[in-house]
Parts: sequence; C-alpha cells; structure tokens
Amino acid sequence: MRSKKSLQVDLIGLYLDRPGLVAGVDEAGRGPLAGPVVAAAVILDDLAPIKGLRDSKVLTERARERLFDEIRARALCCSIAQASVAEIDALNILQATLLAMRRAVDGLRLRPHKVLVDGNRLPPLSMAAEAIVKGDSKVAAISAASILAKVHRDRLCLELHAQHPQYGFATHKGYPTAAHLAALREHGACVQHRRSFAPVRAVLAAAP
Repeated sequence: MRSKKSLQVDLIGLYLDRPGLVAGVDEAGRGPLAGPVVAAAVILDDLAPIKGLRDSKVLTERARERLFDEIRARALCCSIAQASVAEIDALNILQATLLAMRRAVDGLRLRPHKVLVDGNRLPPLSMAAEAIVKGDSKVAAISAASILAKVHRDRLCLELHAQHPQYGFATHKGYPTAAHLAALREHGACVQHRRSFAPVRAVLAAAP
C-alpha cells in the first residue's frame, strides 16, 4: 500500500505537469542607451495568489523589491534572461528584446501550455502565445514578469554604476536624461553603451 506522503508527491507532480499552465512574459530596458535588455517569464501558482501585483512602472522601488522576492519564492517557476549590448547593436532593439523573451521562456523549469506576452509582438516560441497590449496592467503573470525584469535590470545598472560612476547609471538607469546625455558628451561612450542608438552614435561621430 502506498504511503500518504508518496501519494501527495504524485498529486503535486500531476498538478505541476498538467496541461494548461500559463506563463506571463515582459521586458525591461528597451529605451535606455546602455546595458542589456532583460526579459522575465513567470508561471504563477493559482493556489497561492500574490497580492499587489501591478505593472512595475506604477509601483515604488520598495514595493518592487518586496514583490520580487515574493514572486521568486511563491511562483510555480520563473526565469530571467537578457540580450547583451552586442546583440542589441547587431540585431536591433526589437529583435534583441524578442530574443531575451524567448530565452526567458526557454529557461522555465515547467513548460507552459500558453504564453501571454506584454505588447503587440511575439517572440518565436514552440507553444501557443498571445500578445496583449498593456498586459502588464491586465494579467497577473505578466505583471509579475514585469517586476522581475525591472528589478533585475535596475540591479544590473547599480553594478554598471560601480564600474562607470561618471555616467550616473544608479540614478537614470541608462535612460537618455539630460544628465546622462551631458555625461556622454563629456566622457564619451563606455563599453556598455549601445552604439546603434542615435545619441550614442552622435557622441562617437563627434569625437576627435
């Protein structure tokens, strides 16, 4: 006779592998002039809902950090991936973003039955997928993915700031603020600046 514990393990396995798991996917970092573009994929546990999931852009930094840890702890599975600056410059930012999204989905421990992607474009995937405009404010799994991608990329920008403090990455996170553009003109581009983006190209072209 099988033990109760063994039966529970089998039931959990059936639950995790059953058809119908849905992953949410979102990205962070399409607009900045420097650093990778980051994507995340999340499959939430319907039996353990997470309160407070929203589009990462409307949350405070403190709330994002708290939810980042909670999502990592309570989601059925999640994955964070990126496309490098070299890939962005070689492919263009749209194709690099789709590449990062595909990598995030491929990195999931469980295979989703369907993938819901924020926006209006889909990466090439081997399962059913749907693009949802403003999905990060409509679908909890996409909201969770937006939070993971945003927090992870912000942390990368802090590392980038430590390496190149003259640009102020800790503050503007690579976006083309007046301070960032001024630093670009003064110091030139660093290795993590996207050469294919017009403001960086302009600085390089103007260099003696």
